[in-house]
Amino acid sequence: MSVETQTTQTLKSLFVAPTQVLRGNQSLAQAGENIAKLGQRPLIVGGDRTLALIEPHLAPVCQQHNLNSVSASYLPDCSEASLAHLQDSLDNHNADLIIGVGGGKALDAAKLLAHQNHLPVVTIPTSGATCAAWTALSNIYTQAGAFQYDVSLTRCPDLLILDYDLVQTAPQRTLVAGIGDAIAKWYEASVSSGNATATLTIAAVQQARILRDILLQKSANALETPGSDDWREVVDASVLLAGVIGGLGGAQCRTVAAHAVHNGLTHLPAAHHILHGEKVAYGILVQLRLEEMVQGNQLATTARGQLIDFYNRIGLPKNLNDLGLGNITLAELHQAASVACNPKSDIHHLPFPVTVEQLMAAMVSTTVEMGVMSNG
Repeated sequence: MSVETQTTQTLKSLFVAPTQVLRGNQSLAQAGENIAKLGQRPLIVGGDRTLALIEPHLAPVCQQHNLNSVSASYLPDCSEASLAHLQDSLDNHNADLIIGVGGGKALDAAKLLAHQNHLPVVTIPTSGATCAAWTALSNIYTQAGAFQYDVSLTRCPDLLILDYDLVQTAPQRTLVAGIGDAIAKWYEASVSSGNATATLTIAAVQQARILRDILLQKSANALETPGSDDWREVVDASVLLAGVIGGLGGAQCRTVAAHAVHNGLTHLPAAHHILHGEKVAYGILVQLRLEEMVQGNQLATTARGQLIDFYNRIGLPKNLNDLGLGNITLAELHQAASVACNPKSDIHHLPFPVTVEQLMAAMVSTTVEMGVMSNG
């Protein structure tokens, strides 16, 4: 009789997907029963403008299903202070459900509030700007909008409602930014996964490649024909498939330099008007430039040329001038690069070390000639 020896392995958790996804035209109007199964006293979290926008759509749903709802703004940002204010609103209402409506920061605030109170959460994105409606992650900023840290959550949302009619009311710029954020999945996951052989990691990286190809092929036509099949597929890719990749790949499919550059730029007041995906899109080009400079990677050179052509076609920023940051000083550039290179930064998932000076050089050579920069 043989005795098998078992080795203890580290238990790994993956939070791959929301419990339920409802998507389609007028999907919010049809989601009342699904929402009511999760709670009867929802706290609706969003920004001031989004709460006003969603009220005519969500109020009839709540009324029809006898849901006693109140609204609370997360503004001025998804910050610790704003979360404390939202907690007061939750306690005062005795809420048993959180509904997040809006863009990435509103949804992050709603998810984190639900996480902290062990409550179910519904996410209703009002644009295609990010995959925040899907993920088990929230980013925390200062009141002024500077990135501080992220929080891993114990599950993805309980219900995601992707209403194409609602998303179509958003400015087109938001979907363009979402394309920039989503396409980064390939350029970051393919680097951070390294030589991983784990089945799910390989699957996630390959999904990231497919996501890139869908966006490269369909984005231009989607933006020209809002509401079309191509448009819906690009929205699905930016909001849903991008989230799948992070959930399936887990820690092995991390953000890398593109998001690190975003995080650094959030510390510049001049960058606060720039959308998340716009900063990330620029960060992809910076990451590829680093791979060229440090590794002599010719594939990165080819990829950067392909992306610049793609950015030109759909209107993503290629440089600091495009971002409206052409006049920042060298001191400000150094500040952003220093934040991006802090010891806990995702930039260190690159397969080579990066210094502040190297990152500054990549940011400048990707964007404007050094002579344009001020010496302030």
